[in-house]
Amino acid sequence: MSIQPSSPSVVLLDIEGTTLPVAFVHKVLFPYARRTLPDLIRTQADNPVVAQALEEIRAAAPGRDPMEQLTAWMDADAKVAPLKALQGLAWAEGYASGELVATLFADVPAALRTWKDAGLTLAVYSSGSAPAQRLIYGHTTDGDLTPLFDAFLDLEMGGKKESASYRAILTHEGWQATDVLFVSDVVAELDAAREAGLRTCQMVRPEDGTVAGDRHPVAHSLDDVARLFHLPDPASRT
Repeated sequence: MSIQPSSPSVVLLDIEGTTLPVAFVHKVLFPYARRTLPDLIRTQADNPVVAQALEEIRAAAPGRDPMEQLTAWMDADAKVAPLKALQGLAWAEGYASGELVATLFADVPAALRTWKDAGLTLAVYSSGSAPAQRLIYGHTTDGDLTPLFDAFLDLEMGGKKESASYRAILTHEGWQATDVLFVSDVVAELDAAREAGLRTCQMVRPEDGTVAGDRHPVAHSLDDVARLFHLPDPASRT
């Protein structure tokens, strides 16, 4: 299989709602972190990641108990770095113990392997920290999929609804905008990516109840993405 000249050579993927069910994040990962963070903060106070996160929390909410602030952020599903860092540590323990295992959408593993074998560059851009992204793809029901990816990008690149973030990614990775296809379930993220010159596709998973917009091509699986953008067909994988 070969990539057609008109096809994107880089596929940049969101996680939640795109390759992984929203339910796994909200009904498994988030409750696990909420339950284990108090002990983690208490027992790993000397961990540099924990210490840095606590310092950032105190700067953001002076005089407030850090766990109270973390709880408030979790209640609001806030995309803030110290929360993401601490959640990542909690999830690492859960994956290491075997209590957490990621179940991706059924079409995802074959598509990723097909596209990697065909020479595409695969990357992730998510509000979850890069270490947390590696944990998800490193502990799936289909095994460790992290070797399939060339980059794991997070909020260090900027917010996902800001076009400057996608320009920062292009500069950071040395990609040309027209070579990159960004796939996400969130229209505002796709709008920002398109403003930066990237190709875009909205993932609308029936399982997640995603509402299709009218400004970007719509796919219901990575197989659909392959057909829409002339990428190698995962169904032809033997």
